[in-house]
Amino acid sequence: MLLPTVPADLARFIDHTLLVADATAADIEKLCAEAREHRFFGVCVNGCWVATAYHLLEDTEVKVVGVAGFPLGAMTSDAKRFEVEAAVDDGAHEVEVVLNHARLKMGDDRFVLREIIDVVESADEHTVKIILEPSLLTDAEKIRAAHLIVESGAQFLQIATGFDASSATIADVKLLRQTVGPVFGIKAAGGINDWSAARAMLEAGATRLGIANGIAIVQS
Repeated sequence: MLLPTVPADLARFIDHTLLVADATAADIEKLCAEAREHRFFGVCVNGCWVATAYHLLEDTEVKVVGVAGFPLGAMTSDAKRFEVEAAVDDGAHEVEVVLNHARLKMGDDRFVLREIIDVVESADEHTVKIILEPSLLTDAEKIRAAHLIVESGAQFLQIATGFDASSATIADVKLLRQTVGPVFGIKAAGGINDWSAARAMLEAGATRLGIANGIAIVQS
């Protein structure tokens, strides 16, 4: 992967993100206009805004990323599958799904793997990112989860939802890159607030960045 040498080059790695509960249609229009102008890789929005984002960006190369089971991952597997299917039907190119952390910590790896396989199948060959909340997991649990995610057929492992002060760290990116190998997708999210932090995440092994203040970074 060719790393960016100037802030503007970061845009192709960034999912321009707006996942707050009170985002309005006007906010989504602004997000998509910014993504179009700065050529971000994608926009990441809550499920109710996927169709809106798709229509605003359908004549561009910007991808629409929806979320499912967000931000806790503690709902039923059926609910997650439905959210994934709905996001794809509404035009999402990629879907991010939060892992069931309690089941992982209980050692119920069979349940975790079955759920991830099900959501991957529900995505109908669209890219799926499975989100780990690193603040909830030991390193050993992160490694177990990463192996399950790779086995499931998902395309990405995402580190952190960015909610509840949870953020990816350089140590997490390095650990999980070592675990999943050199090719598998890794997205880092939360707490990436400037050019140096973004560049460091990519150097550590991330291949995508979830950033809410991407414009300030690419223009720095």
